Amino acid sequence: MCEDVTQKRGMVFNVQKYSVHDGPGIRTIVFLKGCALSCRWCSNPESQHREPELAYNAGRCLGISKCGHCIVACPFGSISLCNDDLPTIDRTHCSACTSKSCAEACPAQALLIYGKERTVDDVLSVVEQDMAFYARSGGGLTISGGEPLLQSDFAVSLLREARTRRVKTAVETCGMVPADTIRAAAPYLNFVLFDIKHMDSAVHAAQTGAPNARILDNFRILVDEFPDLPILARTPIIPGFNDNAKTISAITSFIKPYERVEYEMLPYHRLGTQKYHFLDRPVPMGEVQLNPKKMAALQKTAVRILGERVHIPH
Repeated sequence: MCEDVTQKRGMVFNVQKYSVHDGPGIRTIVFLKGCALSCRWCSNPESQHREPELAYNAGRCLGISKCGHCIVACPFGSISLCNDDLPTIDRTHCSACTSKSCAEACPAQALLIYGKERTVDDVLSVVEQDMAFYARSGGGLTISGGEPLLQSDFAVSLLREARTRRVKTAVETCGMVPADTIRAAAPYLNFVLFDIKHMDSAVHAAQTGAPNARILDNFRILVDEFPDLPILARTPIIPGFNDNAKTISAITSFIKPYERVEYEMLPYHRLGTQKYHFLDRPVPMGEVQLNPKKMAALQKTAVRILGERVHIPH
């Protein structure tokens, strides 16, 4: 009996429509939970763990004296009153339960669950709503994360079924997955956005939690074994990590022999800061900001090595 791939299930934490920065044309991005890296600058901290997580936005909360529904609804007693009439969450007991009791009980939507198990068919039913936009712009589906290929069975099934339904596909990947996963996904991809953060493996490990050997090997697999697959290599420019000419020169020199690979640098931003607070986590990068002049200088370094293959936003 043939397996129905449309019923494969994965942990999804967001579906974002009308994106124009994550592959060609207008795209719908499906964000999957889980990542093998723990980058200090991650702008999607809710993506790092595979399991659902409870987020709390104190700015929306009505206060215990006016509401208190979350305390009553929690089946594990994980929510209690703290100072200033606000609830506190004991995350050692909170399981972001699938019943979503506290989140569903919150009238102000101060509580929400990051992560929901969804089927391939369920996700694609949302993606297919914008087929007209994809046809006109050359867009389609992009899977992102986290590291979307970490949920390999679901991700490959999603890509495969999307192609069956004539939806063009792309992936945003950090490359930290088994080589077999890269080889399984590549035939169902129309475009790859591949992060290369640093060429020094020790520095990479110190800032992301893992060395870069597997990442670079997977990049070579994509280039060498799938010669017709367009690839955009990307480097997030992070203050104190890779915002210097030596590092960018090393990355672009590594890319240079692969003539069909294009390149883009992404300036560090602090848009994910609020989500760290929602999850009761410290913000690893603090108040650090990227110097725009330094970013411009690094772009010139990249252009000097790769020429017109460098994408520079206007």
